[in-house]
Amino acid sequence: MPLTLTHECIVPFAKEHDRITFDCGNDDLNRYLKQQARQDAEKHVAVPFVLLEPGSPVVRGFYTLSASIIPVEELPPDMMKKLPRYGQLPVTLLGRLAVDQTARRQGVGEFLLVDALRRCLEGSQLIGAMAVIVDAKDAQAESFYRYFDFLPFQFTPRRLFLPMRQIAQLFSDLNQKS
Repeated sequence: MPLTLTHECIVPFAKEHDRITFDCGNDDLNRYLKQQARQDAEKHVAVPFVLLEPGSPVVRGFYTLSASIIPVEELPPDMMKKLPRYGQLPVTLLGRLAVDQTARRQGVGEFLLVDALRRCLEGSQLIGAMAVIVDAKDAQAESFYRYFDFLPFQFTPRRLFLPMRQIAQLFSDLNQKS
């Protein structure tokens, strides 16, 4: 049965959320959600957000956000010219994103990404962040993010970024359509 996707179903991770049956097909991501996510949240290392099955505590997807920095020389030269001459720049790290196998092919990954980008944009208005970055775990993950216009860093190709200005434009365009 397809999930009903609403932003109200994505909430900060809490101990009462049922993550025992979560399986995205990646042992590292499964282990993170089941054993590490709560500790990261309690220690303010990352903020995990979970997509719950409507009316249930069962987790069907998740992502994490945290503050980070990047060396300015990792950015493409044309972009570096437009930014202040700092050695490092603030960004938001989308550290992990995973979808339970039972929720695949329902647009859940895209939905989680859009929700994460919205939160990053809102946060950047309170605490500076010039982009959202991801570290693609494999070619499939890299392809997913590139489909949504993430760009590679110069020296770390699987590390991708999406400028906050571009994210703001995306939501501006979406708001004009609705």
